[in-house]
Amino acid sequence: MKIIQVVNVRWFNATAWYGIYLSKLLKDAGHDVLVLTQRDTPPDTIARQWGLRTACPDLNTTNPLRLAKTCGEIVSLLRQFQPDIVNCHRGEGFFLWGLLKQFGFEYGLVRTRGDQRLPSSDPFNRWLHASVADAVVVTNRRMAEHFLNKMKTPERGVWLIHGGVDRSTFRFDKQNRERIRTEFNFSQDEKVIGILGRFDRVKGHREAIEAVSLLRDKGHKNVRLFLLGFDTAMNARQIQDWLEEFGIADISHISGKREDIPACISALDLAVAPSLWSEAIARAPLEIMSEGCPLVASNVGVMPDLLPETALVPPGDAQGLATALEKIIEDESFAKELVTHHEATMSQLDGADFLQRTLNLYQSLISKD
Repeated sequence: MKIIQVVNVRWFNATAWYGIYLSKLLKDAGHDVLVLTQRDTPPDTIARQWGLRTACPDLNTTNPLRLAKTCGEIVSLLRQFQPDIVNCHRGEGFFLWGLLKQFGFEYGLVRTRGDQRLPSSDPFNRWLHASVADAVVVTNRRMAEHFLNKMKTPERGVWLIHGGVDRSTFRFDKQNRERIRTEFNFSQDEKVIGILGRFDRVKGHREAIEAVSLLRDKGHKNVRLFLLGFDTAMNARQIQDWLEEFGIADISHISGKREDIPACISALDLAVAPSLWSEAIARAPLEIMSEGCPLVASNVGVMPDLLPETALVPPGDAQGLATALEKIIEDESFAKELVTHHEATMSQLDGADFLQRTLNLYQSLISKD
């Protein structure tokens, strides 16, 4: 197939990862893939590093003259590439692809909603998603229910496709565990709790820090906190301030930007994903679960699809996080039960599953034509 993946995202967030990782899987499977990115952005750089062909029309512009130029570039691209499928991972520019389809360009149009914000259910938006798009991909059940019940999208047009991870990369490695724990001075008898994610208020770092401080106050003197992340919307200074505020700066380490995240995950004994909202795709939790590390999380986004209720707490509930983490530390059978659940979940969410579910959709659209 000839496929255009529209990944006009400015940051390499979960939405960008979903689109670009999928593009790589499709390319590696022998399909002809073109990725549309925003010029000079991390997603554009990473797509090229992964060997993907890119083009950079300015789909995010609101300037009428630039938009006219973009339309011309897209028309030229469609005539040259002649895609079977166009998959839009962002809303900006989606209407343009729908309009060009109405003008006679023949391709299956897919809108992937990797965003936790529920779309407006006004008549125009319902028409756009139900009649112009050939299919809507959602990445969690809550979004699927919104499209079916509020947007009135036909059931045949809504596809729930969770992201997958490369399980050959994200697997437990004992040698790397020892290397990372030595680098950050974690001893073998310490319980290292990890949080993986960009430094952004949405990711709940403050609540994770408070939860670990509560554990320490309850007598768990061997707990340590490993913050796997680096400056983005928030910087490490803010994280350090919270560590000092809650009195656990002496038992915590910040990784900074690393190229060996799988190794860092292997160094953990348990992990937490305390996001306040979002997690529509949950890349980091999937990577943690893939390595067999017991995980607790807030019940936002896709997390109820992935974890048992016993491992979920309300967003912003530091006490709830502390209680769930303490249960993993104190109850070995509960920890093993979580790992077993993670493995059952991840057995269906590797890259091959992600690719096959997407191909099932694409092939159904081509067959329909």
